[in-house]
Amino acid sequence: MPKVVGRPFANTNLARFLEKRILELRPRKSQKQIADEAGFLSVNMLSMIKSGTSRLPLDRVPALAKSLECDPARLFVLALEQQDNALAVVVREILRIAVSANEAAWIEELRDASDHSDPTLTTKARRSLRAVFGK
Repeated sequence: MPKVVGRPFANTNLARFLEKRILELRPRKSQKQIADEAGFLSVNMLSMIKSGTSRLPLDRVPALAKSLECDPARLFVLALEQQDNALAVVVREILRIAVSANEAAWIEELRDASDHSDPTLTTKARRSLRAVFGK
């Protein structure tokens, strides 16, 4: 996606994730509460990261993940993509994909349901899985 002038990180996975997650949490906590819990001195910093004008400092990942109630490994990889995409590619290659606790539960269920047979993802299985999510 093209970069937006003055908002070089607007089209990053992190900016999209942050915007969606803040909306999901809105019934329970405000953006200001999230920023405060993450240790940002100003809610503006969170707004700037969400809008794509600033990157998420890597040292803020653990606190922000806790405040967003999301997996810190996943948030770290998204933040790393903003900092240095080439490094993020290497980290993903070495460590594989970051898996959230919810995704890990899906994987464990898949392993249990398949008797740990490491099944291939067939076209039929892919369609069935996507149907669960209405796609």
